[in-house]
Amino acid sequence: MFASRTNWRLDQNRFAQALDAHRRAGKELLDLTISNPTECGVSYPEAEILEALSDPRALAYVPESRGLREARESVAGYYDGRMGFAGPGQSVDPERIVLTSGTSEGYSHIFRLLCDVGDEVLVPAPSYPLFEFLADLADIQLVPYPLFYDDGWGIDFASLREALTSRSRAVLVVHPNNPTGSFIKPREAAVLTEICAEHEMAIVADEVFLDYADEFQNADLARTFALHDAALTFTLSGLSKISLLPQMKLAWMVVSGPQELVQTAVARLEIIADTYLSPSTPVQLALPKFLALRNDLQAQLQQRISANLAILDAMLRESKLLARLDREGGWYAILRVPATGPDESLAVELLERSSVLVHPGSFFNFSRDGFLVLSLITPEEQFQEGVRRLGKFFEG
Repeated sequence: MFASRTNWRLDQNRFAQALDAHRRAGKELLDLTISNPTECGVSYPEAEILEALSDPRALAYVPESRGLREARESVAGYYDGRMGFAGPGQSVDPERIVLTSGTSEGYSHIFRLLCDVGDEVLVPAPSYPLFEFLADLADIQLVPYPLFYDDGWGIDFASLREALTSRSRAVLVVHPNNPTGSFIKPREAAVLTEICAEHEMAIVADEVFLDYADEFQNADLARTFALHDAALTFTLSGLSKISLLPQMKLAWMVVSGPQELVQTAVARLEIIADTYLSPSTPVQLALPKFLALRNDLQAQLQQRISANLAILDAMLRESKLLARLDREGGWYAILRVPATGPDESLAVELLERSSVLVHPGSFFNFSRDGFLVLSLITPEEQFQEGVRRLGKFFEG
């Protein structure tokens, strides 16, 4: 009676079961996995946000398949002055922007545009597990390519090339990656372009964390694929991370690359988007204001990330068993821990014995055990106590 594409395992894994049991028992919980900015103590300009949603023009429905021109212009403005991989001086054309209700919908549009049933998209590992469900719903196959760690993260291009088949349609990059926090370097972007041109594939670049480069890193790392013209490229971002407004459900994709390919892609995407007409008019009208508010909101979160990194590193200096992997941006930190068993079992034991919640590395498709992932936007007092208990747990 039900489609095979939704034949997922619906029973809870051991980690989810342990968390449910912990909560039902009413036990204390120090959650170091918080990723929802509206739940981590950010001070929002409430009056300005609500006022932006009260535009009288929202009472009229003027459907526009790619999104309202005013909203797309504000997205184009977001990229003004940014550095692309080919250098400065470029700008984003609003006509190459398509608004969606979220990046997940953007992925769905792109997969439908590029892939027939059974076609393949290459995705990085480790990375966020959402892609697996999106691929199932689009009837396509994900093929992982590994990121390697050697005093920093990089793409294993030999393995990526070996993973290519006649069904490969795109290479997906997360820039910076979630959870590794690693940016795509200009040299890597050049190799990706060469591979995609050779095999007539597109680049799909997820840049939702682009604005969160570590303050001690070279700002040159945060180059955008939205200005990338050497290969057909789809760059995704949105309000969820850029303006810390996930509840507003507005994202975008920028199409760039060779002109003929871009024109064809945009024309087809326009029909796909017109089929759904998802983004709401009030949020589209509020988009210029929401983007204008981002600097103060991001500054708050960057301060939190820096403070929590300092807390974490202070604990690690006292530990002989734990180490933090290098990162360049994003919201997460990866701990290398003793691989005494599956990461999931370790995370469950940490929860049950110390009331500290972290993500096992297996959640992000690490190739081996020995990794835990922490969110750096957790409120500082909670993070400090959680990290203290985490260190005590391993030292014990």
